[in-house]
Order: sequence, then C-alpha cells, then structure tokens
Amino acid sequence: MQPSMTRESRAPRAPEHGIAEELGALRAHVGPSPLAGYEHVSGFGVYALPFDSGHVLALRVFPDNDFAPYVTVWHRTPEGGWRIYYDAPRADIACPRYYGAAAEHVAPADIVLQWTSPMELHVAMRAPRLDWTIDVGAPLRARVLGAIASRVPERAWRSGAVQRVLARVGDAAFGIGDVTLSGRVPNGQRAFLMPKRMFPIVESTALLEGRSLGRPTRLDESPRIGDMRLPASPVLAIGEAYFSIDDPDEHRRTVAAMR
Repeated sequence: MQPSMTRESRAPRAPEHGIAEELGALRAHVGPSPLAGYEHVSGFGVYALPFDSGHVLALRVFPDNDFAPYVTVWHRTPEGGWRIYYDAPRADIACPRYYGAAAEHVAPADIVLQWTSPMELHVAMRAPRLDWTIDVGAPLRARVLGAIASRVPERAWRSGAVQRVLARVGDAAFGIGDVTLSGRVPNGQRAFLMPKRMFPIVESTALLEGRSLGRPTRLDESPRIGDMRLPASPVLAIGEAYFSIDDPDEHRRTVAAMR
C-alpha cells in the first residue's frame, strides 16, 4: 500500500522534488495516539475531487494510526450515495470505522498507488476497476497556507475559532468552500481534522469500470458525508485527524487483535 516513485517527471512544475519523494517515503507506524482519549490517523489523501459528471472521488492514505496502515477510496455517485473501498486487514480499522454509517456500500479492494512524476499520482483499483490519475499543483499560496498551518500549536487545532480562520484561509487560497474541520462523523465519534498542507489538483482523469467520470470541477455546494462537509474543489491534503474513543473496551480489544 506504500506509494512509490517510478520515473522522472517530464515537466516538473514544483521546486526541488515535489511531493512524491516525501509522500512516497512514508513508512508504516502503528502506535497509540498522542492525544489521550482519541484514536489518530496521519498521512495524506485527496480530500475530495468533484467531477463535472456529478461523481466525487476521495483518497485516504494513512500509514500511521492506532491499528494498521491502510488506504481507502471513497466514491460518491451523482445520486449522492457513498461507497467506501478499503485496502486494510479489516473494515473496522480503516475509514469505515468512522464513516461507514453514511455509506451505502463498503467493500475490501486491492488499491495500488504509484507516483509517476514529482507531482502526479496514479491510483488503480481492481474491483470495481478504477484507473485514476491526479496531477497536483504547487502554487505559492500552497506554501503560504502550509507555513501558517505549521505554526499553529496542536492544542489550537481543536479551537473552533482557529479552525474557522484556517478554513477561511483555505477557501480563499483554493476555493474549497465551507469545510468541516471538527464535528461528529457518521459513526458518532467526535473528530478533529487537521490538514496541515493543501495543494490544488490541477488536472485529473478517472475511468471507473471503463467509463470516464469527466473533468474536475468546483461545486457550488460542498459535498457531504453525513454532517461532514468536504472541499467543493479538487485538493490534496497532508495532515492528520483524531477521533474520540467512545468505547474504551472495544478500542483495547481491536488494538490487541491487530497486534
């Protein structure tokens, strides 16, 4: 499940090595959350990628968390139904643990990530068959937002006022709209989402079971999964998230089972 860089970029648009070298070098780390009373995930993903066909895709790559490394692909149909596909030992240690209640379909999948240039990621899935390419941009505003977020203390991320400021900055920089950074996820846990760096997705193609999903677009209204609002425009995020442990006994059993 670890992404890897396989060939040189044809036309790199970002300084130094882009993000492929950094994200492709992420290593698995399983351990307790640094925040007492919460489970954690850390990594990167396509926060949301709306297409002009009405489909929405999302990607979560979390090699660092309480249970086991995992990758998930989320798909929202034009009718509004969510499907979550997980490459993980079990559904209940991946995104369905937090968002499954809002999905009409949850299933295991083989998900392969490949960095094809310093700023281009390819995602492949067998069933359903997905061929998805993501071309990430690195404008100055991405660096500015990253510099701001990196100076926010960990405790401050749980402040509603700080989250509103960061959300407004993100909307001004990338047009992400009204995004939920804290609230109840569909399965009921209290969540704090901490996108430390964001990059616009400047181009993307996706074939799902051989059919094109169209071109990336910005939606007038943010897509939702449960009460959580995702970005209205295509964006890749690097960061972490925390989810409350509402059943400590279940948490301990799951950790022990995965060990």
